[in-house]
Amino acid sequence: MKELIEFLSKALVDKPDEVDVREVVGEKTTVYELRVGDGDLGKVIGKHGRTIRAIRTLLSAAATKQNKRAVLEILE
Repeated sequence: MKELIEFLSKALVDKPDEVDVREVVGEKTTVYELRVGDGDLGKVIGKHGRTIRAIRTLLSAAATKQNKRAVLEILE
């Protein structure tokens, strides 16, 4: 799932080399921390938050198939 977040994020931003996704694995929940370059945060969030909501929905669906819970955090 980390690769999915990286792929989608890099496709949206102007500085794909500055995209960093870290994975913190727990027993039932996995937290993904997404960092993007300066000025690219708005592109990942999208208009009215629609883009990030779509990414979180995909992530949640993929995690549900594995009987886990996934959370995506966007950090500056």
